[in-house]
Amino acid sequence: MDFSLSPELIALRDRTRQFIAEQVIPLENDARQDSHGPGEDLRQELIGRARAAGLLTPHASKEMGGMGLSHVAKAVVFEEAGYSWLGPTALNIHAPDEGNIHLMEEVATPAQKARWLRPQVEGRTRSCFAMTEPAPGAGADPSMLATTATRDGDDYLINGRKWFITGAEGAHYAIVMARMEDGSATMFLTDMGRPGIVLERNMDAMDRCFAGGHGVLRFENLRVPAADILGEPGKGFRYAQVRLAPARLTHCMRWLGQARRAHDMAVEYASRRQAFGKPLAEHEGVGFMLADNDMDLHTARLHIWHTAWLLDQGQKCNFESSRAKVVCSEAEWRVVDRCVQILGGQGVTAETPVMRIFTDMRAFRIYDGPSEVHRWSMARKIVQGAERARSPH
Repeated sequence: MDFSLSPELIALRDRTRQFIAEQVIPLENDARQDSHGPGEDLRQELIGRARAAGLLTPHASKEMGGMGLSHVAKAVVFEEAGYSWLGPTALNIHAPDEGNIHLMEEVATPAQKARWLRPQVEGRTRSCFAMTEPAPGAGADPSMLATTATRDGDDYLINGRKWFITGAEGAHYAIVMARMEDGSATMFLTDMGRPGIVLERNMDAMDRCFAGGHGVLRFENLRVPAADILGEPGKGFRYAQVRLAPARLTHCMRWLGQARRAHDMAVEYASRRQAFGKPLAEHEGVGFMLADNDMDLHTARLHIWHTAWLLDQGQKCNFESSRAKVVCSEAEWRVVDRCVQILGGQGVTAETPVMRIFTDMRAFRIYDGPSEVHRWSMARKIVQGAERARSPH
């Protein structure tokens, strides 16, 4: 594995870094955002700036108007975009749209791509992914899917309730996972303006970096034509893996940028803040935390790049993406937590961005599968692999 960057990728990294510093960070305190994320006016301004800089939707295929980045190239660019909590919104690589764009490119028909995907790649629309449900429905265990799709002539009637649906408010279309009459799962595409879709409320959450917040949706006899099935009927869980394995990794990439920013601020503060006759950084307690930060950042980046390289080789990487999700979410969280400690009073106030990064990042250890679920899944595969190795050939 050669992780050296090409001159072209270095130039793209530096261009992205400069764009975030000059065009995005100055808008972080813009009033056009609230506890449920940046508003549409702010999103459109950010999108416009990225479009003018030639950085909009870089992960989409060249055919769709993107750069067709490899997974390793995405790791580099997404980390730079993640240095600001508005960066992913500006580049149109935020969740859930980034994962939905990937899934649509892999599975959607040409007509579906023209109707839903192309406007999204152009930054004109947003989407949401409706799978998670209140108990006793699907959460960390997708097999508990309770939303139903019943055939009615050439259409399906969808009924059920979803929550924690990121970006639901203001989304132009949704990918809805529902259980068919035979018990299999299917993905459906629907405009959010169709009758039968009710946004009950937006949930108050610790994070506020996702456009549209996290909504509670109710489907009441939502009529969806059979032509709007995404992919093949009954293959919803399979397609979910097509989406989720790379999406877990891109979360790691973006949050690595935020962790690195918090660390940079902690280093700067510890270098100039005096206590007991010398800078904080010269006290072992603080210096050790900075060293631990560096190791955690490096470990996270290696896991991201290694898994990205495997994906670029065409491997499925479900095990590796689970491992990266746990390692990165916990390592990056430790970095930000230490930065709060180093900054002391400024770390728990809005005097610096570190408090904001801290509250935004905490949910990362839960969404796209809690760390405990990934550990359990990995343990099963480890034991199964050992059993296969012991069995006679």
